[in-house]
Amino acid sequence: MEKIAVLGAGSWGTALAIVLADNGHQVRLWGHRPEQITEINHSHTNEKYLPGIELPTNIIGYSSIEESLEGTNTIVLAVPTKAIREVLNQVSAKLKHSITIVHVSKGIEPDSLLRISEIIELEMPGHMLEAVVVLSGPSHAEEVSRRHITTVTASSLNMEKAEYIQDLFINQHFRVYTNPDVIGVEIGGALKNIIALAAGISDGLGYGDNAKAALITRGLAEIARLGSKIGGNPLTFSGLTGIGDLIVTCTSIHSRNWRAGNLLGKGHKLEEVLENMGMVVEGVRTTKAAQQLSEKYGVKMPITEALYQVLFNGQSPKDAVDSLMTRGKTHEMEDLVNIMDNRSF
Repeated sequence: MEKIAVLGAGSWGTALAIVLADNGHQVRLWGHRPEQITEINHSHTNEKYLPGIELPTNIIGYSSIEESLEGTNTIVLAVPTKAIREVLNQVSAKLKHSITIVHVSKGIEPDSLLRISEIIELEMPGHMLEAVVVLSGPSHAEEVSRRHITTVTASSLNMEKAEYIQDLFINQHFRVYTNPDVIGVEIGGALKNIIALAAGISDGLGYGDNAKAALITRGLAEIARLGSKIGGNPLTFSGLTGIGDLIVTCTSIHSRNWRAGNLLGKGHKLEEVLENMGMVVEGVRTTKAAQQLSEKYGVKMPITEALYQVLFNGQSPKDAVDSLMTRGKTHEMEDLVNIMDNRSF
């Protein structure tokens, strides 16, 4: 069994620590709040993020990144997108050996428009980084921590390392597949949070199941359109990290993005919503990044555009929905039609 450092003691980092501990590994769970680490080590709980869950005793909390990294070959990076550069800078300053980094966050950095794996490769010295693996899929921490059936995907340019991570995590409750399409896996995982915010807004406005089904379906079209444009495999978006993650994030009460959107739809202001959530809502920053990507690549993303207007330009959710419904007519399979119209045979 291995020593594994999990950096980020929020709900998702702690849930994955439980999976690894169940598999017999020695898990070093790092967090930046000393009182939280004391609770993990003395009470074997993390009540703020996973209330009512007892942690296995082979999860040891650390408030020192340097100590958490000693003797480990694998790091699970479970911090919000906006904190990744800062944490990686601490890792590279303290690390004395090469490692594999598994990232489990779902976001895109605004302005730079970098995916998380690209940020890791930029911030980590090359001789220290054996491989980057993405672990993503339809997986709420609340259910994983209770050992409910969950399936995810491990993706890497180094498939040997992806299979290694598959072996570390897989068990009777937590099934792991592999996929070499890093771009598609990361784009699907990040952009589904945008659609979940929109689905929450729709529910908050009281529009019902028909509207949410439309948002999920057309949202998937947007995700696949952009993801394919920048190099993702279109088939990836029909899998766990595409439609699978989209469904669970748009329909579950565990989804913080759906909850945030629901409050927006009920008339709450964005600042108030984010303050009351108590946890990072990745979809907000990702909406800005996706809007920038759509402009850069000339990809039509009407749901993303409408949500961007709500979040950053003060448009009311009701007006944003009206703008979506009154757009010009188009074909449902517009991308396919365009390809067929431009065929050379």
